[in-house]
Amino acid sequence: MAVIRLPEIEEIFTVLERLGISREAVTIPLKKRDPGSVQLLADQKVEIVVPESITVTAWLGELETKLRALMGMPSGGDG
Repeated sequence: MAVIRLPEIEEIFTVLERLGISREAVTIPLKKRDPGSVQLLADQKVEIVVPESITVTAWLGELETKLRALMGMPSGGDG
């Protein structure tokens, strides 16, 4: 089972910062699990489970989309 590394966590933090989401409001389990997920936990923290089968870099767009939906933010784009 793959484990998330610090550089990958830093990539996720980049998305959080862009969306104005505090790092303190997020929990990221160290073990990667497919297909990856983003969900709101009972304690109101956002759990981000990183997928194992693709790179974090390749998953960041999907992560941002899921975070926007979860937080009720408009979808991103150039418009």
